[in-house]
Amino acid sequence: MLTPEELGRLVDTGEIDTVVVGFSDHYGRLCGKRYDAEFFVEDVVDHGTHGCDYLLTSDMEMEPVPGYGFANWELGYGDMHMVPDMATLRRAAWLDRTAVVLCDLPDVPIAPRTMLRAQCAAAEAAGFGALAATELEYYLFSTSFRDAAASGFRDRDLDPAGWYLEDYQLLQGTRTEAFTAAARRALKLSGVPVENSKGEWGLGQHELNVRYADILEMADRHTIYKQCLKELADAQGQSVTFMAKPFADRAGSSCHVHMSLWRPGDLDSGDISVFAGETPSEGSAEFRWFLGGCLAHISDVMVFLAPTINSYKRYVDASWAPTRLAWSVDNRTAGFRVVGEGDSLRIECRIPGADCNPYLALTALLAAGLSGIASQTEPPERFVGDVYAAGDLPHVPRTLRDAVDAFEASEFAKAAFGEEVVEHYSHFFHTEQAAFDSAVTDWERRRYFERI
Repeated sequence: MLTPEELGRLVDTGEIDTVVVGFSDHYGRLCGKRYDAEFFVEDVVDHGTHGCDYLLTSDMEMEPVPGYGFANWELGYGDMHMVPDMATLRRAAWLDRTAVVLCDLPDVPIAPRTMLRAQCAAAEAAGFGALAATELEYYLFSTSFRDAAASGFRDRDLDPAGWYLEDYQLLQGTRTEAFTAAARRALKLSGVPVENSKGEWGLGQHELNVRYADILEMADRHTIYKQCLKELADAQGQSVTFMAKPFADRAGSSCHVHMSLWRPGDLDSGDISVFAGETPSEGSAEFRWFLGGCLAHISDVMVFLAPTINSYKRYVDASWAPTRLAWSVDNRTAGFRVVGEGDSLRIECRIPGADCNPYLALTALLAAGLSGIASQTEPPERFVGDVYAAGDLPHVPRTLRDAVDAFEASEFAKAAFGEEVVEHYSHFFHTEQAAFDSAVTDWERRRYFERI
């Protein structure tokens, strides 16, 4: 991490000559500009910069989408004020002589980072701070991004970095260390502390975990992580994907979210866990209510945990992805897994996929949990056994269409985020659904071309 003063010295000595200035769009992608570092220090630090507001109304292909009240042709697609959060300033160690800083859009309530800041403020008003960790999984391919795109991303043209299931297998992991070790080092040198990396349950699938942090800082780390890995893979002639379910016959990629609440303590005792109960294995009333709120409202906010058409293809029984809404203790078949004890007691939500926008996913879970505390919502009984086999439990929403319909009608979502946010994101997800509904897929041609 860098202070403005440290950046100034590095600019003076020529060690840094470029500053990447970015913010998260709805998909979780970084949008922004690259600045000459000297100009950034002299001007942007104090005054910020601007970006076109169409960036929060465009589709995946950067086409402006009609129907938004926030920005449209009639309003002329004006500028948004981008304010660098200098607490996020860091080296981009995977790039030459480059720093990166993340921006707030303080006048834009529908911006993902603005939304998470609002929930952090709500937690603070209730006397809480929130800690989180996001465990990301991804697939690594020997095929470059350009070659993958040229082939239409067909299965047979994507060469996995591994050729057998490598979950925890160190030999197979060694074969991809040229990439993974470079990612660990670059993240660490970019202010993103790394815990470990390991092979996962798919061909060429991996997990790289970074340390937990304050919830906003965790979302920032997650965003830097994805940018770093994509750019490293591109530089090495490889590719990575954070799709939730890139292959029908292989494991999906998750983003398990660990979360706990804390109260600022006195100078001697430090922070105090809100979730810890009277005994190490027992949770507090706030822990139960937070869990109860998450379970009560998870269907209302599912679009923020599973934001794409593809997201819902990950929810397959006996696939390590949860399919039903229940909580359990150290049970990987449950959507909510309780782990740790004492001050480390926390809730792991296993529902989000690796395709989630971290700002939106953490916003959703924090809002649901805080609502549970405010209304003292008790969770259902702890489930013991195989949740996949429990047909009487409620199923996670099965499609994006189901999820956006629930979000659009949700009184909880309107109260937690505001009607403007609900209207804006409902249109965003309806647009994504409509794009898929109008597409003709390879599956349809294979099935119907000759035989219908």
